[in-house]
Amino acid sequence: MTKITAAITAIGGYVPDFVLTNAMLEEMVETNDEWIVTRTGIKERRILKEEGKGSSFLGIKAAQNLIEKKGLDPKEIDLLIFATATPDMPRCPHWTLCSLTNRSYQCFCF
Repeated sequence: MTKITAAITAIGGYVPDFVLTNAMLEEMVETNDEWIVTRTGIKERRILKEEGKGSSFLGIKAAQNLIEKKGLDPKEIDLLIFATATPDMPRCPHWTLCSLTNRSYQCFCF
């Protein structure tokens, strides 16, 4: 029997430019930085503000980051792991995954 092995050999990432800080939230609702941080650990959030863009856009940017950082040919990517709680469509998260693959690179997705 052949032993199947796998390894994560590279990781790419992307976060949107817009930062929503706790100080900004203090202006919107009755709260403060200390209350938020002690209960959630959150100090800031990155929010995608570009119209018509969703989580698949973030995934594509992360894949592009990986390709540029490692000098990869997109065809060298065997597997893309993408997780989200906010898919582009009101369906299960793998819908975003399929969109990401179809728009960008041909590889297996999980």
